[in-house]
Amino acid sequence: MSAENSKLTIDYTGMMYSSQNPNGFLREELEGLQTSLDKAQTSLSALRETGNMDFSKLLPNMKTQLPELLAYADQAASKFENFVVLGIGGSALGPLAVHQALNHYYYNELTPENRSYRPRFYVLDNIDPVRFQELCQVLNPNKTLFNVISKSGNTSETMAQFLIVRDNLRRLCGENYAEHLVVTTDQAKGNLLPIAIKEGFKRFVIPTGIGGRFSELTPVGLLAAAICGINVEELLAGALQMDQWIRETSGVFSNPAQLKAALSYLSWQKGKNISVFMPYVDGLKTIADWYAQLWAESLGKRNNRSGQVVSLGQTPVKALGVTDQHSQVQLYTEGPDDKVITFLTLEKFKRTQEIPIDPDLPEDIQFLGGRTLDELLFAEQKATEYALTLAGRQHQKIILADLNARTLGELLLLLEWETAYMGELLDINAFDQPGVEEGKNGTYGLMGRVGYESKRQQIEEFGKEKHLLSQI
Repeated sequence: MSAENSKLTIDYTGMMYSSQNPNGFLREELEGLQTSLDKAQTSLSALRETGNMDFSKLLPNMKTQLPELLAYADQAASKFENFVVLGIGGSALGPLAVHQALNHYYYNELTPENRSYRPRFYVLDNIDPVRFQELCQVLNPNKTLFNVISKSGNTSETMAQFLIVRDNLRRLCGENYAEHLVVTTDQAKGNLLPIAIKEGFKRFVIPTGIGGRFSELTPVGLLAAAICGINVEELLAGALQMDQWIRETSGVFSNPAQLKAALSYLSWQKGKNISVFMPYVDGLKTIADWYAQLWAESLGKRNNRSGQVVSLGQTPVKALGVTDQHSQVQLYTEGPDDKVITFLTLEKFKRTQEIPIDPDLPEDIQFLGGRTLDELLFAEQKATEYALTLAGRQHQKIILADLNARTLGELLLLLEWETAYMGELLDINAFDQPGVEEGKNGTYGLMGRVGYESKRQQIEEFGKEKHLLSQI
């Protein structure tokens, strides 16, 4: 399935019934979900109007901010040698995924000239003290810009990083330290906002109705992309094109988000509790990390909308073709039939690499000579699809015509809309994350935040009984 102007195709042959795939779905099964999908479309349209679907309102969200963001990005790129994102979850996974997809795979190792004099790019998405200190050791603070991303300003990990970085900058950069910090946060509230205003940090706004995992196509991700030379206008154009296709089309065999959600829902109903996302492109490897958060945090819920305990959700698994043909595919073909596999691939790579011909080589490898690496990769992917089909295992494929900003924008919006539709089919709220909050509150208590003393006491009582093994 592919729209006339889209550069993205969904090949769901491996999900459908055939003589080779007797475990596949019948067309009637997908059609049987149409009433539910129509209801979901109506509900999501209403949510879009009330502000809970702001990831689908890209143009109004970015119309006022984009010119300012692009101007600031060019200015920052000419001034700084390093750009560091301080964030976690979607604030880190989105920027990193887009960067690795669209920029040179070894971008930071390129000479400044070959990076078009754009800064090196780093993402600090964890609080391991060794990693944190080692990055600080290799960066000159006077030549580094830090982007602090937290909508609430309550994110313990990001705020801890920020406090350390700000202290270092004050000591090493003096009164100009504020020029080395740019903040992406809420427009009107949160703990980071008043600090940014008081200390004069440059600020960009995260739209109100967008959670972290849906925020890549806002300043959360667009600032990093623009500073590192990615065409964010094309990224948004592709996303808007996909958004329009999905919002203005009805029918499970016409609307890509409805089709993807229907396939996922039927798979889940038939015991496929694991969703494997497997790019066959190294540049899209981190898209699988971004997808894993999107799918897990949106759809893993204890309660449905009626408050009933349902404890549902598919577990996302990241894989990379062809690397994980040698580590995971054995399980997928012969292990439990509890997985649905989505391949992500291209019609063509932007470069090719010929394999040399050498008649003196052993006959068993001479067949490779004169072929190319992309031919080999496509052959391995097709062979894996064939093996899965023979084993009766469900699989589908998303194909991008090329890997560029426009096609990547289409892909991101498709996966976000699929997640939203899946939430409706499951009758759960795909836009909250109550299971994460308990861990956050526990951290606050253990770290001494005022008002969380009882939580600390609960955790300490909980942890009194221990079962340990250690060598004497």
